[in-house]
Amino acid sequence: MKVNTQSVNFNADQKLLDFIQKRMDKLELFYDKVIKSDVFLKVENTRDKQNKIFEARVSVPGDSFVVKKQCKSFEEGADIAVASLERQLKKRKEKLRTHI
Repeated sequence: MKVNTQSVNFNADQKLLDFIQKRMDKLELFYDKVIKSDVFLKVENTRDKQNKIFEARVSVPGDSFVVKKQCKSFEEGADIAVASLERQLKKRKEKLRTHI
């Protein structure tokens, strides 16, 4: 799956980009009709430790899913967001299966 990653206000290193690609590729195990996914990485200028925002948009035929998580690290945000997207994609697949 093609993952478009954009980092806002900083430059993401290749290790982080590879990690995100690997996590997002796991979504195809649950729903094979994923068209594309867009990931936005943002850093807020606050004193709070949870200042990293991971936002993912996954496009499937006829719909798109958006998940936004704020965590201490982008890796933690990616794990939580992918778990949430897994649940949403499984739910969509079940709905399509019952309509057929």
